[in-house]
Amino acid sequence: MRIHKEGRLTLLIVATVIVAISYAAIKITRNEYVIYLVLLVSVLAYAFTLFFFRFVSRVQISDDNAVIAPCDGKVVVIEPSSETEYLNKETIQVSIFMSPFDIHMNWFPVTGKILYKAMHKGNHLVAWAPKSSDVNERSTVVIDSDKGGPILVRQIAGAMARRVVCYANEGDYAEQNGHLGFIKFGSRVDLYLPKDAIIKVKLNERVKGTQTVIARFA
Repeated sequence: MRIHKEGRLTLLIVATVIVAISYAAIKITRNEYVIYLVLLVSVLAYAFTLFFFRFVSRVQISDDNAVIAPCDGKVVVIEPSSETEYLNKETIQVSIFMSPFDIHMNWFPVTGKILYKAMHKGNHLVAWAPKSSDVNERSTVVIDSDKGGPILVRQIAGAMARRVVCYANEGDYAEQNGHLGFIKFGSRVDLYLPKDAIIKVKLNERVKGTQTVIARFA
């Protein structure tokens, strides 16, 4: 299994902590059941961290007239929304929640020039909370898509997520399904699309990054 580069330092830290705790348990207690329990929990914790930071390579679909899912997860919001950070107009918001068991890589949903990028420090509300889009730690990226005009992509940290990593840079040219970034431990991605976009997913539907068509431009 290939590990995402964002997980290498975390895995090293987790391994160091596990070794320290296991060593302390062996030194402090003579109870073999306690030692076995500590070792079991340590192995499970490290295995979960490995699983979380897995890197996937997929045969990606490409469609200039489509908005492709930027992440794996469940659609939790489809509604009209007034986007005020950059677009300043009425849009359709589609939000995708990623559980700790989903792939946490993020991809560009469209091809086009990156007009805007901002990183915002903030709180860590649960990612499905409506206020999380405005108050949680997050990134905002606006892409002037070749076919449908500007769309906004927002990576949002959740209650478990402690860091949003965004590789986009203003002025660069994004390629659909190119690597946008990574969010560590449970999170959400919001899409703000033109209000005449034709939505192709439903609430509570599971989507797959680089594979599922979220919407088509009118």
